[in-house]
Amino acid sequence: MQTSFTDLATLKKSTDTVNLKLQRMGFIESELRQIKKENDSSYVADFFLGKKYQTIKIYYSEEDFSKKELQRVSSEITASYFILPFETIPISLKKLIAFRNQKGNAFARLKLDEFEKDSHNNLTASLLVDNGNKRTVDSIVIKGYEKFPSSFLKYYAGVRTKNVFNKEKLVRQNENLNSLGFVSSIKPPEALFRKDSTIVYFYLEKQNNNLFDGILGFATDEETQKLKFNGYLNLELNNNLNYGEQLLLNYKADGEEQVNFRVKASLPYLFQTPFGLSGELKIFKRDSSFVTSEQELRATYQINPRSTAYLGYRNNNSSNLLDEVIAGTPIVDFKSKFLIAGTSYFKPQNRKNFPIKTFLSFNGGVGSREKEGNTDDQIRLEAIANNIFNLNYRNSIFVQNQTSILISDSYLVNELFRFGGINSIRGFNENSIDASFFSTINTEYRYQFNDGVYIHSIIDAAYFENKTLSLKTNLYSFGIGLGLRTKAGLFKFNIANGNTENQKFNFSNTKIHISLSSKF
Repeated sequence: MQTSFTDLATLKKSTDTVNLKLQRMGFIESELRQIKKENDSSYVADFFLGKKYQTIKIYYSEEDFSKKELQRVSSEITASYFILPFETIPISLKKLIAFRNQKGNAFARLKLDEFEKDSHNNLTASLLVDNGNKRTVDSIVIKGYEKFPSSFLKYYAGVRTKNVFNKEKLVRQNENLNSLGFVSSIKPPEALFRKDSTIVYFYLEKQNNNLFDGILGFATDEETQKLKFNGYLNLELNNNLNYGEQLLLNYKADGEEQVNFRVKASLPYLFQTPFGLSGELKIFKRDSSFVTSEQELRATYQINPRSTAYLGYRNNNSSNLLDEVIAGTPIVDFKSKFLIAGTSYFKPQNRKNFPIKTFLSFNGGVGSREKEGNTDDQIRLEAIANNIFNLNYRNSIFVQNQTSILISDSYLVNELFRFGGINSIRGFNENSIDASFFSTINTEYRYQFNDGVYIHSIIDAAYFENKTLSLKTNLYSFGIGLGLRTKAGLFKFNIANGNTENQKFNFSNTKIHISLSSKF
């Protein structure tokens, strides 16, 4: 509290502030009696406090606020009044104003009037509500990135004209745009209120969001004298045509056992509707055993800003490359067709390294497989769920579950799910485990030093079944990881040791996973 003043006018102004603070504390009858001069440089202010009121009974109209809304500020509510602790009046009124703002009353005002004492000498007041004119979003203007695909604003962020104006909601929707990657928000949205219209301005900036990650090598096979590739390539092209389109290209080869190739193209919001299309091709080759190709076409629909659904068709073809049939290894040529459907949900967060807080996805397919003139009905189900539990800015816990199951009367090696590696269970070779059913749990405790450096633990577990081998077993892996944001991109280094159940720790089972994602 200030005790020294340059002049008498400043002193009197300070006593007015003190009196106001006393009234907000519940001494509403307080008043300044006098300012008494003791000597040339010393004054004493004499205040009358009166009774301190701990609570106030506020009468309201149910047309203005519902009981559910009032429960956010008070625990004692009836059909005609609610009771507030006196010192919470300012913050409680701000919360109630926010409710009016959410309903489009951008200029709503609240005040307490008709202060009285009831028969028990308790303080009462009436809540007066001035709603002002109700506002809706009449037009939207994008500044900074004029070619931004407006369909993302409408369907991905949920910003539409004729919606009730809600400033807090617009700020949240604006933050959602940051999770797209190819655009960033320069500052919060602003509104221009005219007499008969409301214009909302978004300030956006285009971001380079093409990703490249890979190492490619080649050598000549000593036996066949053919050129042999190894390494990996991950290329992702995003929004280069300002349409929000995406092109993915993945290639992985170890030079010996397996080759994995994938290409996918996505076109969102066709003709500025919530419908989109995507097509995908996958080719997997395991040494000289088999090669499988998969083609998929999806029609997507944006249910709301956070949820998407799709319907589609998938076609699989697989060829046996073995010169001779090996007993106990069911690898044969087959073709399969599936009608597929699925849905996904995500919740973004304003974290540069971890922009997605929650992700849920469920995919299912019903179809049939044809081999050697026989047809079997099949069902494929896949689900992914992950969430980040933020303890504070630096500490968080990441948990993910991935589950897949193939239901069929018979099973072939070359149609099973393949998992293992950095994207499923770490500490095992990439796609080295075949399963007709598997479920993995990935956990990380993350400590973030700053936006550029973080470390995390690795504790993974999995259960899988392989019905071609009548095998059921558990897997575990433990390790540590590092994330480092450099000028070249995000560098990730993971080291994990994977083991099966009842297997003793063996250092030779340790695997190192390295990736560098560069934007251009």
